[in-house]
Amino acid sequence: MKRTASAVWSGSLKEGTGSISSQSGILSETNYSFAKRFGDEPGTNPEELVAAAHAACFSMAFSGKLGAAGFTPDEIRTTATLTMGPTDAGQTITGIHLDVTARVPGADDAAFQAAAADAKATCPISRLLNTEITLTATLEA
Repeated sequence: MKRTASAVWSGSLKEGTGSISSQSGILSETNYSFAKRFGDEPGTNPEELVAAAHAACFSMAFSGKLGAAGFTPDEIRTTATLTMGPTDAGQTITGIHLDVTARVPGADDAAFQAAAADAKATCPISRLLNTEITLTATLEA
C-alpha cells in the first residue's frame, strides 16, 4: 500500500505560504503558513496533521486489539496532544500524549489497559514517530 500527499511552498519562511494536498482529495490545496504553524492564525499545520493521524491510527489499532481480546467497543474517542519545542537540533516534536476514553461492553479495566498499551506500542504511526509517547486510557461504564 502506498499513499501520497504533496506540499507546495512559496516565499520566505515567515512571510511565505504553502498548500497541502492529499491523494484522497480530502486535503486539496489546503493553505498553511508560519503563522498557522507557530502563531495564533487559524488553519492547519504539519504538527496538527501528525496529531490527527496518530489519534486516528491509535483508535483503529485499539479497536483491533480489543477485538482480538473478544470485545467490541461502542465508541473510542482519542485526543493526541503533540508537544513541539526548541532543542539543540532546532524545533523538535518532543512528545505526544494519547488520551483515550472508550465504552467497551464487557471489558474489565485490566483487559482494557492491556489493549490500549499494546495499541500504543504497535500502531503504525506510533512506530513511525521517534519521540516519547504517553497514554491515559479511561474505560467508561
